[in-house]
Amino acid sequence: MKRVILPLIIFLVTTLHSFGNQLLIPMDGGQKNHLKSYGLAFWVLQKYDTEIDWLLNYRGGSFMFPASQNFINECVIRGISYEMISDAEAGAILAQVKDPDANMDAVKLQKAPKIAVYTPKSASPWDDAVTLALTYAEIPYDKIYDGEIMEGKLPEYDWLHLHHEDFTGQFGKFIRMRSSSWFQEQKRDAEMIASKYGFTKIPQLKSAVVMKINEFVLGGGYMFAMCNATDTFDIALAAQGLDIVESPYDGDGADPDADSKLNYSKTFAFKDFSLIYDPYEVEFSNIDNVPGERGVSESNDYFNLFEFSAKYDPIPSMLTQNHQNLIKGFLGQTTAFKKKFVKPDVIIMAESRISNEARYIHGTMGKGFWTFYGGHDPEDYQHLVNEEPTDLNLHPNSAGYRLILNNVLFPAAKKKKLKT
Repeated sequence: MKRVILPLIIFLVTTLHSFGNQLLIPMDGGQKNHLKSYGLAFWVLQKYDTEIDWLLNYRGGSFMFPASQNFINECVIRGISYEMISDAEAGAILAQVKDPDANMDAVKLQKAPKIAVYTPKSASPWDDAVTLALTYAEIPYDKIYDGEIMEGKLPEYDWLHLHHEDFTGQFGKFIRMRSSSWFQEQKRDAEMIASKYGFTKIPQLKSAVVMKINEFVLGGGYMFAMCNATDTFDIALAAQGLDIVESPYDGDGADPDADSKLNYSKTFAFKDFSLIYDPYEVEFSNIDNVPGERGVSESNDYFNLFEFSAKYDPIPSMLTQNHQNLIKGFLGQTTAFKKKFVKPDVIIMAESRISNEARYIHGTMGKGFWTFYGGHDPEDYQHLVNEEPTDLNLHPNSAGYRLILNNVLFPAAKKKKLKT
């Protein structure tokens, strides 16, 4: 009889474990792989059309959804920590986060967004942190560039990422590298695209692309930018119709009065800035808090995430979910934003108090949303040209990379109106 009962007990325990009512993906310090957990959430939304509760400020922003053997198997395959809980336990968690006195809430994730990464067809010597994060988390995306945007492809997507791109049309001001193969290839490609759409100069093409992206956001799109895609995008908006590029890049001089003609009302994030015209200085304006001005080094370069009200400020709360509030800093061609140039209606979500700078900011434009994240690669303090890309297998719990993936899931959320 014992030989019959023991297998039956094992079967029942295994069945109850495998088909428990709810699956909780903790996102606190006990999670083995934070980054792949976002990919799991995306996979559940996309493949199974299953709603997910994103538990804001509960155990680092955990995910909870109905359990199935397929979901458990995927957790095991991806190396993700999970907990089987009953419906009663899930109800208790929801009651806890909904408590009016608790700075927590549950946001429904409903549909996986369609993602586009703006990147040139030619090889680049810089690795895009967002592309690395998406690939590691196994989140699908399409690559698009100027041609696709000029052809009106952007409305096919929900979320657009911009990274190491110079929207002023000066190729990052890397004129000293003009003999390199990547510089020549990108210049050739840009000239060909500009000519195809009737532009005589690359800055004119980039200006038109920026306006298409602007329309995408105004119409309800989500835009996330890092590195020098942040400030050059706003510069290009403010400088619509102006020549701000010196002769090494477009064959003629810049308008000497361009600064006085900048229209800051068109920008997403920044105001009152001045341009840097020197074609050999690898800066575009005084927005960026450059390394020599910051007064920090790699050993003490950290920034603090702000804590927002999950119930009243759900959007910045979603974008700042993390298991750490103190994030190690990292450089980029645009590293950080001087706070005096940040518009008053912009939400600063992280700042470095030592150097009085904003590192991570967010806002709305029309019906859409945008986020700017300063720096190039959260796990490579100063990524140099042609260095090997970051291996995220070595950083599965990166707090800096988590901020990127918060933005990826953000469009999937059922939004609540921002109240403060």
